[in-house]
Amino acid sequence: MSHDPSAARRFVSIAVLTVSDTRTLETDTSGDYLQSALEGEGHRLAQRRLVIDDVYKMRATVSAWIADSAVEVIITTGGTGFTGRDSTPEALAPLFDKHIEGFGELFRQLSYTEIGTSTVQSRCLAGLANNTAIFCLPGSTGACKTGWQGIIQQQLDSTHQPCNFVQHVRRKAREC
Repeated sequence: MSHDPSAARRFVSIAVLTVSDTRTLETDTSGDYLQSALEGEGHRLAQRRLVIDDVYKMRATVSAWIADSAVEVIITTGGTGFTGRDSTPEALAPLFDKHIEGFGELFRQLSYTEIGTSTVQSRCLAGLANNTAIFCLPGSTGACKTGWQGIIQQQLDSTHQPCNFVQHVRRKAREC
C-alpha cells in the first residue's frame, strides 16, 4: 500500500496492557507514561488494563483486543525479562501473524546507550495479528520512554516516511 504524504495524519486507537504481579493501576507509572504519550500525540486510548504475569490471562486480554475492530494497536509493558514469572514473549508471540523482527533489535540498540550490556536481557518483541500492531515493551518507565520515543511514536505517525505501521493496521469500523 503506497503512502500519500499530502494526506491528513491519521490517528489510531491504542490499548495498553501492563503485565505485573506487583503493580496496581495507581502505581503503574509505565502504563501512565504510555497513556500520556499516546494521547499527547493525538491517538485514542481504546482500553487500559493490568494483568498478572500469567500466559493465559495475557493471551485472553490481547486476543480479545485483536478481535475488537475498535483496537488498532496494542502496547504491552512488562514481563519481557528473564525472571521466572516473565512470560510475555511466550504468551504473545504465538498470536502474531507476522513478527516485526527489527523492533527488538532496534530497541536493544537504543537501550544500549542507556543501560549498556544489560539490554541483552530485554526480550521485547512486536508483531502484527489480524491487522493489529502489537508492541511488547519492558516494564520500566525508562524502557517505555525508549520504546515510545525511539520507535513507536514515529511508526504510529501516518506521515512518517518512507513507511510506518499505520498503513498496516485496520481502520476502526466507523471510519471505513
